[in-house]
Amino acid sequence: MPARKAAPEQIDAAQAIALLKAASSPTHRAGLARYGIPDTHALGVPMRDIQALGKRIGRQHALAQPLWDSGIYEARLLVAFIADPAQLTVTQMDRWCRQFDNWAVCDTLCLHLFDRSPQAWSRVSDWARKRNEFEKRAAFALLAGLAVHDRGTADAPFLDGLALVDAAADDARNFVSKGVSWALRAIGHRNSRLHTEAMALATRLAASDEATRRWIGKDALRDLDRPLVRAKVAKGRTKKT
Repeated sequence: MPARKAAPEQIDAAQAIALLKAASSPTHRAGLARYGIPDTHALGVPMRDIQALGKRIGRQHALAQPLWDSGIYEARLLVAFIADPAQLTVTQMDRWCRQFDNWAVCDTLCLHLFDRSPQAWSRVSDWARKRNEFEKRAAFALLAGLAVHDRGTADAPFLDGLALVDAAADDARNFVSKGVSWALRAIGHRNSRLHTEAMALATRLAASDEATRRWIGKDALRDLDRPLVRAKVAKGRTKKT
């Protein structure tokens, strides 16, 4: 018989934070600045240890808000692995998104939690209109996450996503422009139809007189025009709208 899966460990937020502190490393904390991550509220816990603790705890949504409210960098990362995407509300997602202050928390929640929520698509369109740099990045990190993980959605929402990419492609802020390029590339990897549309948009952007649009277009084309990517999408089936 296969081994029985271990039951989630019932702990409270204080115990979870104590476990994070026990796994912390001053050396790891000192290295965060190299990646543009503020270390003011960080303990110095490697991501692999955060993910392992998340697996140990399991999805326990009641823990998510107190961990988030602690303000500790690693506790906020842990939220991505223990919050229940089915229980997320728009209010909760919006509140956390407004409090993003670095790309790592933004991207981790978007790729490991938010993109599994029934509210995900509505947040993409809403956050794409935000002015705050990390809120706006969240829109495109989430769109990229959906492009990778949401295998059941038809092409139409991703075509709408390309329109959001086009509209945001003149935002020169570093974390926004990189997020926009990421979303464009991820959509282009889904299937042959979306690859064709993403290539067309990337080509237009690459020919732009505006520096940020041009950079995004060229960055996306370098990826989307690779033989490996072309071969991958050619094997896939184009979804109906």
